[in-house]
Amino acid sequence: MPAIRLKALIVDDEKAIRRFLRSTLAAEEFEVVEAETIAQALAAGAKLKPDLVVLDLGLPDGDGTELIASFIALSKPAILVLSALDEEERKVHALNLGADDFITKPFGVAEFMARVRVALRHRV
Repeated sequence: MPAIRLKALIVDDEKAIRRFLRSTLAAEEFEVVEAETIAQALAAGAKLKPDLVVLDLGLPDGDGTELIASFIALSKPAILVLSALDEEERKVHALNLGADDFITKPFGVAEFMARVRVALRHRV
């Protein structure tokens, strides 16, 4: 019987970041879908019902925090927010909206995967 693969949605407008995250998560046996805008993320999230969302805040069509409530309503995924900005107020806002963690760019593979494991462990 094959193991159940966790589904991850990567939402980031930077192709290099999506490629890095895709290869990292695929190596851990995740099924991975990518989006680079809020509109694409909403469509992909509704179809995929992800277990994990990796969400950049700086998207070309708006602020990524707009998506947090939508994802929680869809499938209650673990949500890891990514941002190049490390302002405390922005972090607190994303966490208060329901994100499980906030990772400031740049970050390494080991830290990223540790945070993924913690966020998935704490899923309800």
